[in-house]
Amino acid sequence: MNSMKIRRTTIAVAAAALLPFSLAACSDSGGDTKAAPSAAAGDEGKTSTGTPSEDSMAGDKPFGPACAGVPAEGAGSFDGMAKDPVATAASNNPALSTLVAAVKQAGLVDTLNNAEDITVFAPTNDAFAKIPKADLDKVLADKATLTKILTYHVVGQKLTPKQLENGSFETLEKGMVTTKGSGESYKVNDTSNVVCGNVKTANANVYIVDTVLMPK
Repeated sequence: MNSMKIRRTTIAVAAAALLPFSLAACSDSGGDTKAAPSAAAGDEGKTSTGTPSEDSMAGDKPFGPACAGVPAEGAGSFDGMAKDPVATAASNNPALSTLVAAVKQAGLVDTLNNAEDITVFAPTNDAFAKIPKADLDKVLADKATLTKILTYHVVGQKLTPKQLENGSFETLEKGMVTTKGSGESYKVNDTSNVVCGNVKTANANVYIVDTVLMPK
């Protein structure tokens, strides 16, 4: 009999000891259940606000056949160029090395890097290669002429592709450039094709072109 009383007493004590823990567990479980809908609602809010932003960016990316030649990563990639001012960004793109050399020769690196909200029509190395070497060497040796040509490639505002559809813009050289086209096909001055457009740098929109523009 004594052993049965001891067992009953032990069971009662154990049950009394476990009861608070059971109630606390039930209380915690209830708290989690109530919190879950709130967290889910927060996630839904993030999804709904994020989608329009992604959609608005979809049509704001570089385009054109020469874009495939831009490095996928590093300082010369689209992401890398977006972090640097335009002259520095161009120096990291292998296809623009002749342009960069010309900009340095003319002493325009700081001018371009410090300008705000500009557009640069950037001729590729192949564009400069269309100019006979003797003529190109002569231009590179004449700082005044070189500056005139290079600043003719710069417009004092950031131009969107939409603005290029049928546009006329004053350049830093004070001459005018005209643009025509639609979608992913644009021409500048009816002679130079945009081969990789809407490239972003920290202070400029860049349209890489296949022919050097000459002031009129």
